[in-house]
Amino acid sequence: MQTHKLQQGTPEWHAHRAQHFNASDAPAMMGCSPYETRTQLIHRLATGIAPEVTAEMQLIFAEGHRSEALARPLAEDIVGDDLYPVTGTNGKYSASFDGLTMDRADAFEHKSLNELLRAAMVSGCTGADLPLLYRVQMEHQHLVSNASRTLFMASKWRGDELVEKREAWYVTDPQLRAQIVAGWAQLEADVAAYVPMEVVAKVVAAPVQTLPAVQVRLSGSLAVASNLPEISVALRAFIGRMVEKPSNDQEFANADAECKALKKIEDALDSAEEAALGELTDVDAMRRLKAELHALARTTRLAREKIVEAEKKNRKTKIVFDGHAALKAHVDALNVRLGKPYMPEAAAKADFAGAIAGKKNFDNMEDAIATLLASSKIAANETADRIQVNLATLRELAIGHHSLFPDTAQLVLKANDDLTALVRTRLADHQRQEEAKADQLRQQIRREEEARAQQLAHAAEQQRLQAEQQERDRQAAQQRQAEADERQRQQAAVSARAVVQTATAAAQAAAAPPAEPEILTPNTFPEPATDEVPTLKLGTMAERLGFALPGAFLMTLGFEPAARERAAPLYLESDWPRITAALIAHINRVRALQAA
Repeated sequence: MQTHKLQQGTPEWHAHRAQHFNASDAPAMMGCSPYETRTQLIHRLATGIAPEVTAEMQLIFAEGHRSEALARPLAEDIVGDDLYPVTGTNGKYSASFDGLTMDRADAFEHKSLNELLRAAMVSGCTGADLPLLYRVQMEHQHLVSNASRTLFMASKWRGDELVEKREAWYVTDPQLRAQIVAGWAQLEADVAAYVPMEVVAKVVAAPVQTLPAVQVRLSGSLAVASNLPEISVALRAFIGRMVEKPSNDQEFANADAECKALKKIEDALDSAEEAALGELTDVDAMRRLKAELHALARTTRLAREKIVEAEKKNRKTKIVFDGHAALKAHVDALNVRLGKPYMPEAAAKADFAGAIAGKKNFDNMEDAIATLLASSKIAANETADRIQVNLATLRELAIGHHSLFPDTAQLVLKANDDLTALVRTRLADHQRQEEAKADQLRQQIRREEEARAQQLAHAAEQQRLQAEQQERDRQAAQQRQAEADERQRQQAAVSARAVVQTATAAAQAAAAPPAEPEILTPNTFPEPATDEVPTLKLGTMAERLGFALPGAFLMTLGFEPAARERAAPLYLESDWPRITAALIAHINRVRALQAA
């Protein structure tokens, strides 16, 4: 805190106060001062125009300072230390202290004892029991001095003689301090946006024309003498001058006065009638005119009262509606600041109707609405600030994991410590889930790799077995081929011997006398093997014989192809001896036929 040497009431003192938020103004800022409304404070701070201090007020201030000086030694005895009056500032906040210890740990605040304080400061009371306006002022002083407590004393003096004294220790209240700081911030914004309004004098009903006094008397000749005809003219003219539908405070005040005047003429007519009836029983003409005028006055009055009542309701409704609209606009602006509509619906709601309950004057209603609107804006600002801090916390802690917080709109309304704990818990749970998923994935991959390895091993084993089987099949085929080749070789040798024998026999037969040729049959040669593969081609036969044998010719000899390779016929190698034998037999038959 920085201290200043200023004397109250001097130009320097006023200049200092104009540059700071002062403790004495804090109750009005919070809307709890009975001496100045928040609206009046905004006007004073925005324009610099303060109400003049009257001589009566100056006497009250002087008496307060005198009582404060008399009470300070009593306070020093309680505090146990000297108390020094001082003015101090802390940034833009300022306070004038009735007393402050040198170490600034304890402060002293004095007020003249009044009925409000007498009712609050009962035996055993604490600073928390004091009316709000005093607690607000002292908490603002703590904000400036950083004191932890204040001795609040209220006293009453007769001259220099103490009549009554009460005291209580006020201990700093962090929650109230936060409200005060937020309240000054909102007031500063309202002062900056202030647009001076036309000052309207306090509404006073315009003088209402006094209608003629009703006079009805009976003459000695039993004739009715009255001024009802004149009353009739005046009453009708009076009603004709009325504003049909009041629209401002002045016209409302005039309408109220007019209704009272109409009620008065109603009562006067009734009184005149009663007086006349007391003197005469037959006053029919007078009574008819009186009744007509009475009904006119009453009907007009009742209609007028209804209009006034309806318009008052309309004005109240508009005042309340304007409060709701202003608060909603403020909350909408906060949502724009936050980037999304994070503000809770409750932030845009306030009991503006309750704020004007019991208030008769429209100025008081508007001030009550303005005060509630300011406190609601302050509360909304605090909510928006908390949301903004929470959004920053979410961005910092939940980076890359925003999908875990689909309920962000609800989470940002929590206290920051609660939000931080919740975010960390949710992230930890997510981490455990991810680790469990990763472990499951690793296990699945391991099982799949094991299964794949088993499949590969099984496939390799199958390939090995298949290769071994193919090798065995190849060797068996080679063995069979070797055996078939051996049989073919043996059959070829047999066939060659048979050809030689046949040729020799043919030669002998040519030299000898003709004889019946030997008929060779298939039974002469061994049966072919059942598993023999047909490989003998017509070209091979031609190479062996030196001439070609058509397949069709072989078919006439009784030899069908055993298989085909593409279009070429294939014969069994083991049939070669039979083919040659059949060929020789065919030649012998032909030769024998030619010889005959």
